[in-house]
Amino acid sequence: MPLKDVLLDELRDMYSAENQLVKALPKLAKGAKNAKLKELFTAHLEETKGQVERLKEVFGHLEEKPTGEHCNGMEGIVEEGKDALEKDEEGASFDCGLIGAALRTEHYEIAGYQATIAMAKTLGMQDVIDLLTENLNEELAAAAKITEAAQPILRQSSEEPEQKKKPKSAKEKYSAQKSREDEKEAAGGLKKRAS
Repeated sequence: MPLKDVLLDELRDMYSAENQLVKALPKLAKGAKNAKLKELFTAHLEETKGQVERLKEVFGHLEEKPTGEHCNGMEGIVEEGKDALEKDEEGASFDCGLIGAALRTEHYEIAGYQATIAMAKTLGMQDVIDLLTENLNEELAAAAKITEAAQPILRQSSEEPEQKKKPKSAKEKYSAQKSREDEKEAAGGLKKRAS
């Protein structure tokens, strides 16, 4: 497969990812208890809408359509954000789960933009590089802002008293079972590596 085709697949993946975030960010903003976190999610929603528009410009330069690829990776990360919103945590600990989900999202996007920029550089597509670099810089800034906003929330959470554990939901039990299965499957590979 030619590099340009790989780039197109990756760009379609990023386009899908950004569109999924346009739907998810309002939910994170609404669910966040910390005012600064709400503000960051709301501001990043506007940036994300701009990133979708820039990606459309990229496809225009490539004379291609942006659709045709669903980003399964972002779907999973968005699902983790939904899980964080459903947690029965109190106070700052609740927002800590949202912070984790938000940072995973940003780093996924950062990796995607770094990869597509590297491909575009190899292909000598300066207009594409410029647009993708704008998106990358916004993602890097968003991750830094979330990390900065997280510090007082994490400190506050560390000072909260431990809560009595509630029975696991069916979803949590399923997740724990999948985690044990993953660990068991990985154990064989880990033993081989240690030998």
